Amino acid sequence: MEILLISGLSGAGKSRAAKYLEDMGYYTVDNMPAEMILRFAAFCAENGSRFDRVALVSDIRGGSEGFPSMLQTIQRLREKGISCHLLFLGADTETIIRRYKETRRMHPLMRRGDTIEDAARREEELLRPLREHADFVIDTTQMPSSKLRSELYSLFGDRTTENKLTVSVVSFGYKHGIPPEADLVFDVRFMPNPFYIPELREQTGLDAPVRDYVFSFEQTTAFLDKIEELFAFLLPRYSEEGKTMLIVAIGCTGGRHRSVAITRALAERIANMGYPTSENHRDMTRRDMSHG
Repeated sequence: MEILLISGLSGAGKSRAAKYLEDMGYYTVDNMPAEMILRFAAFCAENGSRFDRVALVSDIRGGSEGFPSMLQTIQRLREKGISCHLLFLGADTETIIRRYKETRRMHPLMRRGDTIEDAARREEELLRPLREHADFVIDTTQMPSSKLRSELYSLFGDRTTENKLTVSVVSFGYKHGIPPEADLVFDVRFMPNPFYIPELREQTGLDAPVRDYVFSFEQTTAFLDKIEELFAFLLPRYSEEGKTMLIVAIGCTGGRHRSVAITRALAERIANMGYPTSENHRDMTRRDMSHG
């Protein structure tokens, strides 16, 4: 079992880091009191593989009383054969003040008459021993979310899936509405419509005769070549910005013929680029066909 303890300054991004670690397969708990860590570790050890990788956020919200014993707790966990490391997130005082002003939240150490700066400096002093003994320290001053995610992946991620963006390609019919969850939408109604070919009308874009008809036109292959070139440029940039899921919608009139064939072909091309890819045909089985 692996336990990663996350601590650091309020406003430094600990909760956000926990969310990224959850995406990487960690079971995460935010705001874990320091004195409960050993008991929670014992619970995880008794409950199987679900808790093989655990990330626990323990900070000033749980009270400062437990911090002196946290380093002892880490040592005791290691003596039990548990891989345990401490990640400390910090930022300069000016950045902490700015973030609290933007969110309009109260710093957990603020007392009556205190400024945010007073509370931030008091917390920095309280947590100094943890920072000095941390296995990993990340300073999030001027660090965008995508950079924090990248740093965490480089430290704790599965290198075979680092920065992997999952792409979902969805076919749809414009007569039934654009999928509201779509990030990118492409309209393929410019392609010749198999709906007007009687022997193809009752088939779908997954059937070979419809697929062959759609791809018998030079413009179809040209479109796919151009869109593949576009995605070869876009997908690495989305990954760099920390996006983990991209939903691409391909639409024709009814969502049964052209969009289905193009969705299948595009999903195959994206998968060949090395990205985890799925396809879904939202309107393919609808029977109220008045158009293709």
